[in-house]
Amino acid sequence: MYAGIDCGTQGTKVVIYDSQSGSTVGLGYAEHELISKADGTREQQPSWWISALTKAMKQALQTNQLNAADIKALAVSGQQHGLVVLDEHDQVIRAAKLWNDTSTHQENEQLVAALGGKKGVIDTLGLMINTGYTASKILWLKQYEPENYQRVRSILLPHDYINFWLTDEKTTERGDASGTGYFDINKRCWSALALQCIDSERELLSCLPRIICADQSAGLLSAKAAAALGLKPGIVVASGGGDNMMGAIGTGNIEPGQVTISLGTSGTVYANMDRPCVDENGLIAGFCSSSDSWLPLICTMNLTNVTSQTQSLLQIDYSTMDQMLEQTSIGAQGLLMLPFLNGERTPEMPTATGSLVGLNASNFTRENLYRATVEGTSFGLKYGLDLLRKQGLEATEIRLIGGGAKSKQWRQILADMLNLPVVVPMETEAGALGAALQAQWCHQHVSGNHVTLKSVCDIGVKLDESSRCQPRIKNVGDYQKVYDSYQQYKQQLYAV
Repeated sequence: MYAGIDCGTQGTKVVIYDSQSGSTVGLGYAEHELISKADGTREQQPSWWISALTKAMKQALQTNQLNAADIKALAVSGQQHGLVVLDEHDQVIRAAKLWNDTSTHQENEQLVAALGGKKGVIDTLGLMINTGYTASKILWLKQYEPENYQRVRSILLPHDYINFWLTDEKTTERGDASGTGYFDINKRCWSALALQCIDSERELLSCLPRIICADQSAGLLSAKAAAALGLKPGIVVASGGGDNMMGAIGTGNIEPGQVTISLGTSGTVYANMDRPCVDENGLIAGFCSSSDSWLPLICTMNLTNVTSQTQSLLQIDYSTMDQMLEQTSIGAQGLLMLPFLNGERTPEMPTATGSLVGLNASNFTRENLYRATVEGTSFGLKYGLDLLRKQGLEATEIRLIGGGAKSKQWRQILADMLNLPVVVPMETEAGALGAALQAQWCHQHVSGNHVTLKSVCDIGVKLDESSRCQPRIKNVGDYQKVYDSYQQYKQQLYAV
């Protein structure tokens, strides 16, 4: 058996995977607290992650009274872009700043300018850096907490820190590292120039963890960590990676052609490519994958947060959602929503607000308003997928995850809108499952059995064929017309 740990913003999940049956046999979860301030600060104490991990692991083992000795390896999926700093005694100096911390937006602008603007950043790193990335958090610490900054001896990502707690080894993996803002995705190494822009007087490279490949071990489980988790000491701890990278593995998105779309609070679209994906416009985050390839990704800021708000406004329960979508037609009789309630990241419109256009006496109904919400948020995903296609992606199938994936009608809308088959994996905890599968892959390599990750995923990733939706040709054309109108309105209202 193999354990997959997914340390997210809201909590930590643990999945225990039985490689013989190819199924999940244990599941645990524990919540995290969150430090939130009006200036955009979003922080957590790393000790909260460890506390949640120990609770979730014990809960997962108790699911079916599992024998902990049967777990041969584990891996960690971590929320990306966070900053954990340790002192000379390897003690945490301050709370970790998270991926959604926007208090460092001015520092991000300083780094972009220091690297020569958008073109300079992309030439240096292969991708554009955003406020949420780790780099601006280090500069923020240097400028606002100089005493803490001077104490820093180790700079880690959340997943790196948990691996350190597990193994006493400081390592990182290319996929997660590529979201720091000081990692070159083309050369797949730390960028000395980006680090110098953060601090020209200090050798920050000495504070960074050792980079390992995706199939390598981060170390062995220490006796102290094993005792806390109820596991056997000395088992393999795989490299692990960022949550999007582990989500790709957990959906079988490890070869060119597959695309994973997450219908969560925000929306993500990411695909496997066998070469770096460098977007000169900076709209695509051309991350490395945790399967030794590349994982270009786009993120939209408005998805189920918008549909949920519309449901609340219209007092729609979950059972009514599909019924309302089924009762309406493509384009909601001319009603369009531009759903930028939280600004937008792709395209970059941080101050944008939402709009309803095409409203008239005939189409102003509850059903059309809800359909316009679903279509408007989905058009953001189409925009992202089209960006990937322009970079040479030849998509063959969508693997759909997240809360919205439960809606049959929404799945069909996406199949028609994107002109691709859509299917939902059986295991919904894609990040934790991906970590467990990566742990199996790494354990096999350490044991001298050089299996492919694909062979592991072929058994471990099962698809719910009853959820599959095929695109309907007439609907594909009809959606393209509505999408063209959406793009025209977006250009008129927001000049993008």
